[in-house]
Formats: sequence, C-alpha cells, structure tokens
Amino acid sequence: MFGYVIVNQSELKFKEYERYRAYYCGFCRELKRRYGRLGQLTLSYDMTLLILLLADLYDAEDTLSSSNCIAHPLEKHPTRINPYTTYAADMNIILSYYSCVDDWNDEKKLHKLALAKLLSGSEKKAAVDYGKKAALVKDRLDRMHEAEASGETDIDKVSGYFGDIMAELFAVNEDEWEIPLRRFGFYLGKFIYIMDAWDDLEKDLKKGCYNPLAPCRERPDFEEYCRSIMTMMLAKCCEIFETLPCIENADIIRNILYSGVWTRYNSVQEKRKESKEE
Repeated sequence: MFGYVIVNQSELKFKEYERYRAYYCGFCRELKRRYGRLGQLTLSYDMTLLILLLADLYDAEDTLSSSNCIAHPLEKHPTRINPYTTYAADMNIILSYYSCVDDWNDEKKLHKLALAKLLSGSEKKAAVDYGKKAALVKDRLDRMHEAEASGETDIDKVSGYFGDIMAELFAVNEDEWEIPLRRFGFYLGKFIYIMDAWDDLEKDLKKGCYNPLAPCRERPDFEEYCRSIMTMMLAKCCEIFETLPCIENADIIRNILYSGVWTRYNSVQEKRKESKEE
C-alpha cells in the first residue's frame, strides 16, 4: 500500500521540490543510520508527508547537511533531519515489517516472508520505544487479514483498519493536536487502502485474490463510484489540514493532498484507457 502519497513535481516550485527532496533524502539517511542498508530497503515517499506535517506543526529545528547515496554516488544531495525524521524511520520499520507479514499471510509471497524475517530484529528495536503503536499496527493488520479471509464486502469497515493504523502513526504526542492528527491520519489511511484496492482490482481478479471492490465492479458507474469515495476521504484530510497552523511546508503538503495523491490514479486510468482502445 505504498507509493500513493507523493508530490506532483510539475506543479511545485523549484525551491519547494528541493525542500521536499531534502526531507526525503534525510529520511533515507536516517533509515540507514538506525537500521542499516536493510532499513533503506523500506524507503518510500509516503512517510515524507508525515515528516513534513509534524516538523511544521511542532516547529522542529532541521539539521541541514548533504550526503552521497547509492542512487546518486557522484553528487551530494541536501538533507533535512529532525526528531520527526527519526520517529518516521521507526514507524516505517514497524509498518514495513507487519505489512510483509500480512502479504505473506495473504498471498504467500516468499520474498515478503524473507524480508519480514530480515526486518524482525529492526522491528523489535523500533518497538522498544513504541510498543503501543507496534501492537496497534499488528492488531489492525490481523483484523484486516481476518476480514479479507472472510470475504468482507464492506469497504468502509476494511479500509477503517488501515485508517486506524495511520491515525496512530500521525498522533505522535498526547496534546492539543492529537485529535486532528488522528482524524487526518485516519482518512488518509482509508484513502490509501481504497486506492490500493482500486489499483490492484484487475490483477486481483485475474489471480482470484480478495479485493473489496470486486462485488461492485459491474456497476455502470463503477469508476465514478470509486473516485467519489476517494475524493471524500481526501476532502476530510484537506479540511482537517487547513485548520492546522502549518506555514513553512504548507504549500508542499497542499500539493500532495490536492494533486500528488492523484498522480498514480491518473497514470493507471491512462493505461487502462489505452488497453481498452487496443
């Protein structure tokens, strides 16, 4: 369920994209520092939103630096690292580990089982400080697996489990921002789950795998139905975000919420359109 929460680079100003990349590269660097090369294997753009939002909301002081990496060995890239980068790295390891376990349970993907075993030590390290959050992630993924195994058709219920996970990840402190951050994470999590189900529908149908959208695929308004649900989830996220006192990263976050998250959707739509024409 990774790869949906990204920026629309073409609509960002150069300085905004450089700032976004610096947070992302800082995230990559922190994963390596805390969990080695294995930690970097779990890298995705999705958690960069978490860092952007928390760093801005809590006025975190960024440590600016630059570094080389495997992807860019000849050129140093700017990095931004703050306490929420470290927090996001720990959350990413926990979520990646249990997601691999869930993928193994669902589809018996051997490479996911192997990665889960490799990540188990890192997950235990991350869970030392965040045992409650790790337990919730495991519980909700277990419930999600049970719902999928039973053929649950209520997508609101199933997506709500992943919504709970994201709510827990965004609620970093027990303070005045906890409730809005939980609500933001909840609706974002539901969007990610539904988008993933929509994206994987054709593949799941061919493989005979569970997909909560399968029962309604014959609806004449299926595409409009799916997009309307996802739009409602994002509308909630945007509504909540606009109540938060974010300034420095606000335009980047708006780019993600209003445009970036639809990048994958538009790409898949275009491919499906071309496939039908052929």
